[in-house]
Amino acid sequence: MGALGLGILFLWAPLALAAKWNPAAPAAHDPRTPSPDPAEHFAQGPEPGDEAGAGAEVRDDDDFLHVGGAVRFNLLSTFYEGDRTPNSTQFTWDTWRINVQARTSGVGLQFEYRFYPTFNTHFIKEGWLEYDFSAETGIQVGVTQAPFGNVQYNSHNWWFQLPYYVGLEDDHDMGVKLSHHRNDGWKLDLAYFLQPEPSGPAYGEASFGIGGAGRYSYDLIPTEGQSNQEKHQGNVRLTRTLEHAGGGATEVGGSAQFGGIYNAARDEWGSRWAWAAHADGTYGPWNVKAQFLQYAYDAVDDDGVSTPVIRKGAYGDPYDVAAEAWIATLGVQYSVDIDWGPFSQINFYENYSYMEKAEAGFEPTHQNVLGFSIAAGGLFTYFDLASGNNHPWLTDSFGTGLGPGVPDAPWNHRFNVNVGYYF
Repeated sequence: MGALGLGILFLWAPLALAAKWNPAAPAAHDPRTPSPDPAEHFAQGPEPGDEAGAGAEVRDDDDFLHVGGAVRFNLLSTFYEGDRTPNSTQFTWDTWRINVQARTSGVGLQFEYRFYPTFNTHFIKEGWLEYDFSAETGIQVGVTQAPFGNVQYNSHNWWFQLPYYVGLEDDHDMGVKLSHHRNDGWKLDLAYFLQPEPSGPAYGEASFGIGGAGRYSYDLIPTEGQSNQEKHQGNVRLTRTLEHAGGGATEVGGSAQFGGIYNAARDEWGSRWAWAAHADGTYGPWNVKAQFLQYAYDAVDDDGVSTPVIRKGAYGDPYDVAAEAWIATLGVQYSVDIDWGPFSQINFYENYSYMEKAEAGFEPTHQNVLGFSIAAGGLFTYFDLASGNNHPWLTDSFGTGLGPGVPDAPWNHRFNVNVGYYF
């Protein structure tokens, strides 16, 4: 079966459910990002100490400022190809972050800065100014999410799906994005990014200019032998939201991305492209995310030789990634409202990704995450069993797997509990 046929197969399941589903149920809560509309947060009610009283109405043109953030911890236990040691189980600090949302005279701000003590790095995740020309059309300028694939996330778990690790899920870059939606469910996003988002320090060392590995989103990282950078990226994303009788909806659409690759050592340009077909549907307590994508990088090394691998990096560490591949992902989640003391919702999920590389002799990569998350006010906890082979984060040899890979690579496993308090 060809790549296009596999893409159609992956997208068929949520579309078939959309045609038949009727009952409605509340959507699952996802704390990984603030509300995309800052005013929505305030419309839910006053903050503690707010003298306006419960039920105070907040209009879209109201000025406001909200400062929040999160603190997260990780309990993990690894079962990789090597022998287990006392350090195979750890309780670590994941991250702490600062979030700012504001609006003044119709101009909005969204900002998030993260600190990762374990990786000795810190960086901006997102930071943009926004303005709505009308109820249907708005613009964002700054470090904003590239409109590609299922957004904000293509996953339900703490680990994301494989597209994240090649820079094609929740990728943020420096540029401008224009969004327009219509009442009949159509939405168009157009974006231009001059370069990736600014990087922070990597292992305590500052990076200047473009391309440091201290970042949230995976991007091309200039390294010894490959002085390549991402420049001049364009994105187009077109979707249609299909409302279900009785509640729920399915968003279906396609995305395309094109950009340049600048080799600073040779002062030469290459090119890159990606496309995706995607669907995100809610059917009562169920949510299904399906996506199929292909990408290719036409890049050379510093000797001018075409390379089958590129260098991408985040959290301070670059690694090799196949220059051309396709990735199929499917995620299913079931959400239940509960009343267990402070706990209000539990979400059960299964997320699977498969990556097939174009270069002859390169081994495929698998990732599977089975788990659940539970919410209690500002406390949100993920319980994940992440499994995979030829995966850069699920191995004793960190960073290997997304390039050539290893023949007959074993399946490795990591049990991970991420406890976060969001405010």
